[in-house]
Amino acid sequence: MRLNPIVKRDVRVQSRSMKICWGVFAYELILALVFFVAMLVIEQNNRYSTQNIYSTLVWLYPVLAVTQLIILGIVVPVRTASAISGEKERQTFDIMMTTGMTPFSIILGKVMTAIVQSMLFVIGSMPVMALSFVIGGMSWSYLFWFLGVAVLVSVFSASIGIFCSSLSKKSISAVIMSYGFYIIFFIGTVLPFLIYSIMESNMSLVHGVSQTYYKHGENTALFFLLNPAVYLTEFFVKVMSGESVVNTLSRAMGMTQKKELIGLVTVGNRWMILSTILFLAVSFLFLILAAKRIDPIKKRKVKKYPIQSQQTAD
Repeated sequence: MRLNPIVKRDVRVQSRSMKICWGVFAYELILALVFFVAMLVIEQNNRYSTQNIYSTLVWLYPVLAVTQLIILGIVVPVRTASAISGEKERQTFDIMMTTGMTPFSIILGKVMTAIVQSMLFVIGSMPVMALSFVIGGMSWSYLFWFLGVAVLVSVFSASIGIFCSSLSKKSISAVIMSYGFYIIFFIGTVLPFLIYSIMESNMSLVHGVSQTYYKHGENTALFFLLNPAVYLTEFFVKVMSGESVVNTLSRAMGMTQKKELIGLVTVGNRWMILSTILFLAVSFLFLILAAKRIDPIKKRKVKKYPIQSQQTAD
């Protein structure tokens, strides 16, 4: 399999720089601080408890995992947001586009470079993460699940960053726009269900009965499938307790008792599977849009003018 030339070039250049070394050092330093703080909290909680401290070390897994995912969610868009706009600022974008690579290959190469770097950080943290498995007695399969979620977060964040980079001429503008998309996914996906809940509550107060006045209104909760916070909460709760937060809340609100689409999605592992597919689909859509944005060959509408017949003079 032929390696993408951009990935090969960027990884080779960055591996020779001290920036990647300092980046790994800062990443490990943050994890070490979080680890020691978590150990102090665990020790304080077990000081007056008869519970074995080793059984509580399993909580290092979600603490360290969430810390790493937050770092990836912050750092990866910054790296990809300067991928295209940085080329424009260095005035090397036109040179890059004269190569034999397609726009999608260029976009994919930039994204893959960011994913390789992020996975380098994550793999470097495995010795610390392994403590919750060796001492805490967790299943090693959860470690591979976390690696899969880390790849998904990296792909999703990188696709947002590269799309914003293709729209902007300045790197700082692309970074700000990337975090703006974060707000849309974190908060914008909550608004439809929040508005529906407020309207239903107001109508229930007016009529004095608690009933649904908006047909299929519960399906507005399907927007949560694209909410990263809901996805990660569902993942870690299912790993630590085996329960499903989405399924529990849907049962409490009576959604599973109604013949709604939301009731079918929350059964078993369907929510996690469907949410993963949607995140990958949205990431691929961002890559396609970014490739079309930088494509130098764009189809333009050609105006057709009627051919006027020449009139010969008598």
